Amino acid sequence: MVEDSVLDRAYAALADPTRRRLLEALRDGDARITDLAEPLPMSFAGVSRHVAVLEAAGLVQREVRGREHWLSLRPDGLTGAQRWIDEQAEFWSARADALAARLAKKRAR
Repeated sequence: MVEDSVLDRAYAALADPTRRRLLEALRDGDARITDLAEPLPMSFAGVSRHVAVLEAAGLVQREVRGREHWLSLRPDGLTGAQRWIDEQAEFWSARADALAARLAKKRAR
């Protein structure tokens, strides 16, 4: 079972479209926060707050190179969320299979 706080942070981070857009931009590779902020219709400080949420959720990591702050995706950042989704899918699939078997048995009578 996945720890609730890990899930809460991951799903809270993913709930915001700006944060999802930042994650999508990082799929192409590392980027400076300045470059990520440029196309967004908000202040640099606003983007920095979004980045802080992504960092707290373990979805990105920051590296300071000189005066520049670079971000990269953390490959294992969504592991906990994916594990929870897989557990739920397995549970509901088993329930659906049990229901189908019960209905088939009922029809056979």
